[in-house]
Parts: sequence; structure tokens; C-alpha cells
Amino acid sequence: MSDSIQLFSVRGIVIRMHLTFPLILVWAVLQFGVFTGQGLTGAIFGVVVTLLLFAIVVLHELGHSLTAQRYGIEVKEIVLLPLGGVAQLERIPEKPAQEFVIAIAGPAVNGLIAIIMLLLNRIFGIGGPPQDTSLMLVGLETGAVDAVFNYIFIANLFLAIFNLVPAFPLDGGRVLRALLASRMSYARATAIAVTLGQSLAWLMGLWGFLNGNFFLILIAIFIYTGAGQEGQMVQLRRTLGNLKVHQAYSRKAETLRPETTLQEVVQRLLSSFQTDFPVCDGERMVGLVSYTRLVEALNQFKPETPVQQIMQTNIQPARPNDSLFDIQQRMMTERLEALPVVEDGRFLGLLTIRDVSEAYRLLSVQPALFAGKAAS
Repeated sequence: MSDSIQLFSVRGIVIRMHLTFPLILVWAVLQFGVFTGQGLTGAIFGVVVTLLLFAIVVLHELGHSLTAQRYGIEVKEIVLLPLGGVAQLERIPEKPAQEFVIAIAGPAVNGLIAIIMLLLNRIFGIGGPPQDTSLMLVGLETGAVDAVFNYIFIANLFLAIFNLVPAFPLDGGRVLRALLASRMSYARATAIAVTLGQSLAWLMGLWGFLNGNFFLILIAIFIYTGAGQEGQMVQLRRTLGNLKVHQAYSRKAETLRPETTLQEVVQRLLSSFQTDFPVCDGERMVGLVSYTRLVEALNQFKPETPVQQIMQTNIQPARPNDSLFDIQQRMMTERLEALPVVEDGRFLGLLTIRDVSEAYRLLSVQPALFAGKAAS
């Protein structure tokens, strides 16, 4: 992702920091250093506890991710955002029991961290009595280590409890859907969980507005939007069903030769509706010139430059029998407008976001429209 920075990886799971993440550190400096009047000491305290809290967020997301891997689900990355972390799973299992275990694994990690911290408190005397929630506000007066320990303990418990709220995209929303899906259809369970989540978001936003809590309003917006996106994704998967790529891609896509110049590409672009062009050597695809890459190249190279110098060669093409829904999700994640369709190295056609959208609209009107279409 161009809007995030890779930090490290765990068992093939890349941990990334979104470019907006430093905003939470700015907030910590203002909240603990400026608004409390503790100056530099408070600002340092705020930055330290915020970084430690996000370390717990990473462990929380790894709980989900490593559990998902045990079920054979690929986890692409974990992205740290100002409001928390997001683990990007290749897919969410429709088996209720698996989704339940994956969803509950994150809060379970927080529970384990709380137990470890309790043991440290009892054995080594670090921090005050953890059950005294007022200790999270004592600042550094009781000592730097104790103050940080107490704050992190309370924040960790809050993270676990808050994530169990039955609202998408929180873990509690997925737990609720898993429980409902054991008694009704997956789509119906999702619809109920989405409605409940958005209703709670409205109440949370109203409470934040009445009390002047801007942060609570942001969380409400996050939950409302996330719930809506989850509902849309499930509806998309339900509509596309078992549709394959070969049932939707364009077979008459124009192709380029490696020696085709940028000027010729522009002429083809202006004379057709196609914006992304596969580059083929005979029937074998060797690269792709996307619209974005073409614009970049026009600013860097002369019009007579052949496309073989600027084409993208690391594009993983789609195959005819790939799931159309899975490919659509991949295109959205990788921000691709089009993907070449290739079989045994031979270029067959081009699948665009527009092709997927048209298939979705048609199937929404007439679900049986593609039922009898033969495989290619």
C-alpha cells in the first residue's frame, strides 16, 4: 500500500503503519502534556503509553490473524491506524464456529495480557491495585513505571471490553453474527448484526455530541461506516455467488505489442473506452500498461518510448475459473481498475471493475441470469 509504511512481519503477516498514524501521537502530546498542564513530562508519558497501547493492538490483531491461519485463511497484513488496527484477512469464513473463534481470539489475547500484568503486580509489586481505576489518572506522581503500568492495564481491559460490543466492525459484531448464523442464514445474520451495530453507533454519536466528546463521535462514525461496508460486502458475495471470472470478463480487449509507443497508446485510449492495456508477445502476455502507469510515463518519457520500457510486469493475472468475488476483493484491495485474464500463459481477455459492477447490477435484478452460462 502506498499510503502505509512496512514495519516488520510475523509468520508472513506484514505489519504496516498508516501515514495518518502519527496523528494519535500528536493527540497524546496535547492530551497529556498540554491539556493537563504537565508539559514535557506529561507529553513523554502520553507518547510512551500510546506506543505501548498500540503494541497491545498489534498483539490483539495477531490473535485474530494467527487463528485465521490455523483455518487456512491467508492474512495479507495488519495496518495500524490512529483509531486502532485492522487485520486484512483474505476472507471471512462462513462457518459460524470458525468466525466465532477468530473473532474471540483478539479479546482473548487482551485477557491473557491482563492476567500476566496481574501476576506482575502481585509478585513484583509493579503498579498499584489494578482494580482501582482512578490510578490511570495519577500521572507520574507515583513513579514512571507504576504510572505507565496502571494506565496500560486499564487501557488493555477497556480495549477488550470495547471490542466485545456487538457492532461491526468490532469483534463483538462478528461474534454476534457467528452466533446468529448458527440458527439462520449468513446473510440474515449479517443484516441483523449490521442494523444493531449502526443503531449503537447512532446512540454513541448522540451521546458524544451531547457531552462534547469529539473522540466518541469519531468512533461512532467509524462503527457506522464499518458496519455498512460489512453489509455491502456480504451482499456482494451473496449476489455474485459462485460466478466465475470467465462469465464476466471482456474477450475483445485491445492489446499492445512490446514495441508500441506511448503516443500510439494515447491514440488508442482516446478512440476507445479501454483505459488499461495488456502487452502481448504473440498470445503470451508479458506486461500491463494501466492508465495510472501511462500518465506517469508520459511525464517521464518521450512519446516515442516503447511500452516495454514502462509496462508493469509484476501483475498477477486472473484465471478463467477464479471466483469473481475473490478477484473483485483483490482488485479493490490492490486498487486495480483492470486485470488481464490468462490461462497457461495465454492472454484471453480483460476483467475490469466495470465488468464486475455490470454483472452485480444484472444479477441483483435477475439472479438466475448467468445460471445457464457454460464454462469457457
